[in-house]
Amino acid sequence: MRKRRLIGVCTLAAALSLPLTAAAQDMSKFPSNWEGQWGRLSRVGIWDTTKPPGLGQQAPLTPEYQAILEANVKKAAEGKDYDPKSNCMPPGMPRMMMIYQPMEIVIKPNVTYFLVESSSPIRRVYTDGRDWPKTFLPAFAGYSIGQWLDTDGDGRYDTFTIETRGISGPRMMDNSGIQLHADDQTVVKERISLDKSNPDIMRNEITTIDNAFTRPWTVTRQYKRETMPDYAEYNCEEKRNIVINGETYWLGVDGYLMPIAKNQPPPDLRHFGQTQR
Repeated sequence: MRKRRLIGVCTLAAALSLPLTAAAQDMSKFPSNWEGQWGRLSRVGIWDTTKPPGLGQQAPLTPEYQAILEANVKKAAEGKDYDPKSNCMPPGMPRMMMIYQPMEIVIKPNVTYFLVESSSPIRRVYTDGRDWPKTFLPAFAGYSIGQWLDTDGDGRYDTFTIETRGISGPRMMDNSGIQLHADDQTVVKERISLDKSNPDIMRNEITTIDNAFTRPWTVTRQYKRETMPDYAEYNCEEKRNIVINGETYWLGVDGYLMPIAKNQPPPDLRHFGQTQR
C-alpha cells in the first residue's frame, strides 16, 4: 500500500511539473525585448503618414465612400463634426493601432495583450491555435488570432502576424474623413516586427480589407520604445457635444444648445411643443 502511495505521489508530482516545463519552453522562444511600453512614432490623425490628409490620402475607395469622404472634408472646412471618436466613441480597429497614447505589450504563451489606452479596450490576440468563432460579440477592437514566426531560424520568434475580424462600428480610418463600410465586415491583417537596425523601433504593416475599398489598403505604422514608461490612465473626458440627426451641437454652460459651425441649422424639435413668438 505504501509503495502504491509513493508511486501515486511521484506520478502526481510529475504531472504537475509538465505544464510548467512546457510553458517555460514555450516562453523561451518569445522575443525578450517586445514587452513594455511603446509610443507612437508615426504621425497621429492620418492613416498613411506619407501622404496629405483627406483626399490626399488617395484611399482606394468605392464611388459611394469617396462621396462620403468628400462630404466629410467639406464638413471639416465648415467646422462641422463628422468623427464618432470626437464624441468618445472608441476608434476601433485598425485606427486604434495609431496609438493616440502609449500602449503596453504583454506576452503570454497563449495570448498576447495590447493595452491600448485613449478610449480603447484591452486588445487580446489569441495564439493557442483556435479557430474563428461562428459569431462575434460586439467589440470595436474585434476578435484577433495571431501566430508567432521565427523568420530567421535562430530559434526565437521575431515576427507576429495577426488577423482581426468581427469589428464593431461605426469606425473611420483616421480623423481626416475616411469612413469604413457600415456592414462591419472589415478584416485587418498585421505583420509586426522590430526594425533590424534599431530594436527600439517597431513596425506594423497593416492591411485593411473593407467593402468601402476597391482593394486591400496596406500602410506601415511605426512605434518607439518608451525607455522611461509612464503608465497613466487616459479616459475620454465628458463631451458637451450633442448629436441630433447627424448634426453636432455644443451644450453651452447655460445649458442650452449652441451651433458649432457658421449658419448651422437648428435641430428638428418636431416632438416638442413649441411656443410661437
